[in-house]
Amino acid sequence: MSLKEREREIIEEFSIFSDWMEKYEYIIDLGKELKPINKDFMNDEYRIRGCQSQVWLHAWKEDGLVHFEADSDAIITKGIIALLIQALDGLSPEEIINSDLQFIDEIGLKEHLSPTRANGLISMIKKMKLYAIGLQHKSSI
Repeated sequence: MSLKEREREIIEEFSIFSDWMEKYEYIIDLGKELKPINKDFMNDEYRIRGCQSQVWLHAWKEDGLVHFEADSDAIITKGIIALLIQALDGLSPEEIINSDLQFIDEIGLKEHLSPTRANGLISMIKKMKLYAIGLQHKSSI
């Protein structure tokens, strides 16, 4: 599925909810459903700087596509990284690097986050793109 198709799907999912309390609950549910990260990656090397809570992100390349796993000690933040993984996991490095993630503005996510969480969102996106850049020229496993 292309990034645009994924974004359209996310926008449709969020359009079901009438207010932001329901959207927050949905984000929390996404966090609860996120596959746990391998505990070996829950250390400083994989921690995303710039987030109020602790967030760990690991990426690898397989068959030319980038895959992510993540975790957080805050449930809303875990839901946000789960949402980003839903959008970007399994795409090529180039697709991730060139993504503008318009769905974030379309669903109103950034404007409904506290300033520190909004900064954390930006840090998560930046880290995912940096992983994609680093994996761009590496051969797949």
